[in-house]
Amino acid sequence: MQKLVQKALRYLKAKGKSLDEVEFVVLDLELTGLDPKLHEIVSVAWVTMRSDRIQLKNATHIINSDVKQLEQSPVFHGIDEQTLNQGVSFETLMTQLCEAVRGKVLVCHNAYLDWGFIRLNSKSLGLDAQPLAIIDTMQIEKKRQLKQNTELQQDCLTLANCRNRYQLPEYEVHNALTDALATAELLLVQIHKIGAGKTLKLAELM
Repeated sequence: MQKLVQKALRYLKAKGKSLDEVEFVVLDLELTGLDPKLHEIVSVAWVTMRSDRIQLKNATHIINSDVKQLEQSPVFHGIDEQTLNQGVSFETLMTQLCEAVRGKVLVCHNAYLDWGFIRLNSKSLGLDAQPLAIIDTMQIEKKRQLKQNTELQQDCLTLANCRNRYQLPEYEVHNALTDALATAELLLVQIHKIGAGKTLKLAELM
């Protein structure tokens, strides 16, 4: 019970922080499917962001050498058995991921999916992933479009289509590092549009 109370207090304190006070870890997972109970994490990548600057020097891309069934990954992600041999153990991957997000604001495009995999796999390995808060660029965009009374068309909230809405350049999709960078760029534009020149509180993105 005490841990739950402490977690709730940290969360409430985080919501009141300005964006200049926090560090973002913008993350993308490449997966063999959409069910964390059945499918695997093929690779993970993230970039950090602070004070409206993407810190490319901290960009990280890790491949899971323990993947059992690649499924369509060679087709969609370009990761085959040879590429897996260049990776690290899944426990090492998850340990580095948990360390990267601890105390930071985790950002994903479709956080429900990515956080589901992170939460389940970290727990199974006895690890503790504790981001300060979680931001979902897909949900931010959904709220913005609904606020503008825009009818949501099928696939209008994909990362590519959200970027296209703001005239951001097209990137090759289904690469974890490229998608992490693309998500970070999208978040910067969303912050600029929502803030309209003022400094936002973290709560305004949640």
